[in-house]
Order: sequence, then C-alpha cells, then structure tokens
Amino acid sequence: MSVHIAFETPEDVADKIYEMIQSNTNGRVKKGSNEVTKAAERGTAQFIILAEDVNPPELLAHLPLICEEKGIPYGYVPSQEFLAKEAGLANGVKAASIAVMEINKGAQEKFNEVVELINGLKA
Repeated sequence: MSVHIAFETPEDVADKIYEMIQSNTNGRVKKGSNEVTKAAERGTAQFIILAEDVNPPELLAHLPLICEEKGIPYGYVPSQEFLAKEAGLANGVKAASIAVMEINKGAQEKFNEVVELINGLKA
C-alpha cells in the first residue's frame, strides 16, 4: 500500500465515489494538490477524492492527515485519468486529487452513502 493511502478501498466503494461525482453536476470542485490542500486546510471542502496511482505518492501523503484533523470525509479511487474524466475535465487530463466544495441536492443521497461506507472501512 502506498504512503498516501490510509485504508483499502474496495472497487464497489470506488464506483460509488465515481457515481457521486457524476451526480453532483454543477457542484464546485477544486483540482490539483495545491488547491485541494488549501480547501482541506480551510475546512471548506465537503469531500476529498484521492487517486491511488499518484506518482510520487508523497504528493498526497499530507491530505489524509489534514482531512482527519478537520473532519472532512475522503476516499480513494484507482485512477487519476478516470477521476479527471468523471469530474468533467478534458480528455487526457489527470487529477491526483479533487476537493468537492458543494454537494447539490441530486448528489446528497449518494454522498451520504459514500461517507457511511468509508467510515465503515476506516473503523
């Protein structure tokens, strides 16, 4: 397991994270480790998604710690490219991490389900 990964994420949970992003249309997101770190430190992010295939992994090693400190839920997905695609970024772009800044009404149920599943993984 990589240095930035705090817990194993089963494929079905990662799929639910992707579904949540897709259903959160028009929800603001921050991308890139600097923007995501700022959102986490300020406590303004609603949810943070980290890609497992980041190289070097130290790029994201601090984010789970900040999230735990600030009480921000976070989860992992396998692929940077797929994360970027699901977040609506251009083809070929990679996203090591994304901070979801607001959860719209259409995504609230999926968001709650994902947070519950992740809390079960960390327990």
